[in-house]
Amino acid sequence: MVLEKFKERVSGEPNIAVFVDGPNIIRKEFDLDLDYLREEIGELGNIKVGKVFLNQYASEKLIEAIVSQGFEAALGLGGEKDKDSDVDVYMAVNAMEAVFNDSIDIIVLVTRDTDFLPVIQKAKEHGKETVIIGMSPGFSTALKNAADQVIELE
Repeated sequence: MVLEKFKERVSGEPNIAVFVDGPNIIRKEFDLDLDYLREEIGELGNIKVGKVFLNQYASEKLIEAIVSQGFEAALGLGGEKDKDSDVDVYMAVNAMEAVFNDSIDIIVLVTRDTDFLPVIQKAKEHGKETVIIGMSPGFSTALKNAADQVIELE
């Protein structure tokens, strides 16, 4: 274990934390391929944290697919009125933990939602590189302008 950590630091590759806004991104209309996403992000460095945030209505089949593609399925407890707002809060809290984790160099948010703008701003304040991955329609211009790097998926 110690040797593995040593090799990672010697390799010079940055460590990455990835947070996917499931209700906003994992939709039939977008047909997001998580394997492709993982490979693209992996080109930036070592993925140390990879979480897909879902609401309580996520099917077992979806959860199983996410786990089989190398991500952790993180379930929020969205309320009846706005079933996705608690998911956003849960994702933002997890992303902020990564911002304050000295072993994480790059914060990647896969979302279209402006709600995550403060996370990007705080990450940059703390010297983290920031990457936003999203798609149109509805891909926030404010998010695109705030991030160090933007990847727009088709």
